[in-house]
Amino acid sequence: MLHHLSLAVRDIARATDFYDAILEPLGYARVWSDIRPGEAGQAVGYGPPGGHDKLALKQCDDALAPGDGQHVAFAAPNRAAVDAFHAAALAHGGRSNGRPDMRPDYGPHYYAAFVIDPDGHRLEAVINNPRS
Repeated sequence: MLHHLSLAVRDIARATDFYDAILEPLGYARVWSDIRPGEAGQAVGYGPPGGHDKLALKQCDDALAPGDGQHVAFAAPNRAAVDAFHAAALAHGGRSNGRPDMRPDYGPHYYAAFVIDPDGHRLEAVINNPRS
């Protein structure tokens, strides 16, 4: 259904440091960059290595993240990747919003971690597979 999603961030350098770190364990990479320090309109895109972006971050000086009730969930290849996503987020300025664990309320095989990025965006990494 979705082609890609864009999030506004206040500091593109801080955001790319954070997203480079959290998306790498999930198997995603920065697939394009339009970084021009000191200029407006900077952006980066993330997706499968060698592919097109599925997530774009756009510099916006007055960016405000949506509040409760909205988040972005990233597919993880296994539980270890969910754990690494959470650890990377905490190491790069994010806050935990739910440690890696089984979420039986969401399904019998649902393993996820929740974080809040430095701009306030709520993020999740999830694997929903009995053989993860």
